[in-house]
Amino acid sequence: MSPLSSAETADGVAVAVDVVCLGESMVTFVPSRPGRLADVPSFARGIGGAESNVACGLARAGHSARWISRVGTDGFGEHLVREIAATGVDTAYVQRDPGRPTGIYFRTAGERAVGSEPVDGDGGDAASEPLAEVLYYRAGSAAAAMSPALIPRERAWSGRVLHLTGITPALSGDCRALMRELTARAPGRPLVSFDLNYRVSLWQREEEVLADGESGPAVLLDLARRCDLVFVGEDEAEAVWGVRGPEALRAALPEPEVLVVKQGGAGATAYARRPGEDADDVTFEPAPHVDVVAPVGAGDAFAAGFLSGTLRGLPVAERLRHGHLMAAAALTVPGDLGTPPSREHADRLVALDATRWGTLRFGPGWTDLPSPAEKWAETAAVEVPDS
Repeated sequence: MSPLSSAETADGVAVAVDVVCLGESMVTFVPSRPGRLADVPSFARGIGGAESNVACGLARAGHSARWISRVGTDGFGEHLVREIAATGVDTAYVQRDPGRPTGIYFRTAGERAVGSEPVDGDGGDAASEPLAEVLYYRAGSAAAAMSPALIPRERAWSGRVLHLTGITPALSGDCRALMRELTARAPGRPLVSFDLNYRVSLWQREEEVLADGESGPAVLLDLARRCDLVFVGEDEAEAVWGVRGPEALRAALPEPEVLVVKQGGAGATAYARRPGEDADDVTFEPAPHVDVVAPVGAGDAFAAGFLSGTLRGLPVAERLRHGHLMAAAALTVPGDLGTPPSREHADRLVALDATRWGTLRFGPGWTDLPSPAEKWAETAAVEVPDS
């Protein structure tokens, strides 16, 4: 990195943005046709990374977003940075490492976050694809070397919001140290958002080198408790902590100001602490019906939608609905990133009453033009004044 990047002022101070997202992104290889990895003859190249997915979603929704990470000085790293920057994300703080490679992975139909059983796509109907194969080649990657020494806290704290996930601490001891540094409560800390994003295969490998008394579940619980806004899937909570149901999860995580429990195709519940009180406002918003193309990236898109509503100061119910709409955009495309609806389009849908919201159904291409169901719902939502 040069002493002064385009994201810094002349005195070296980081230029503020709406959201900073920090974490590893990888080049993704998806089979050109259905089948086992052993049988597929060719693959299409894409990009994938929970934190960069959120940054791209927010940038496409009209917010200023910055992605901080490390990549190798290889063609894969160049491709990642170029593609993420093309969505409008600031990549000035992405470091190039000449001694470590950019991570890559191969997958089939979809990536299952928790383990061996299929999981509903966040914000949509249950996906019916067979279990996916996912092969990571990320051990020793450039991003795994992220540390407090390499990632200055003032850069990571240069947004109104800092978004992190539970993937990063599973990469290395240095990454765990960085996560603890960035979630420490100190002057100048922004609102810290944390998506659990439990990846069992990463923790199975990394737990072999954890210090005595540490474990993946304990590390993730400690980090979640240090953050202000936390996203957790019901299935993840049960897999990593043995906690079942939103109320039990809130009891296990009382510290965050806002806890969002994603409940697959059913919807999501948010617990928001009332100012000055030791009590929550609890809000549930059902997910709209979605004709799922692929479940990959839906959870990241949901987080982007909810964060967009948070940045705009919207009520919690509207934040949840924006999360569902962003998730629907991801669920109806084959890759990780879906193009969100325009803000005007999304705001019209979010404003629908409960009955009309429940009539919505989304399929491929829905973000380009409102579907007939959406047009009906939006038209029905317009009140005609008395003549």
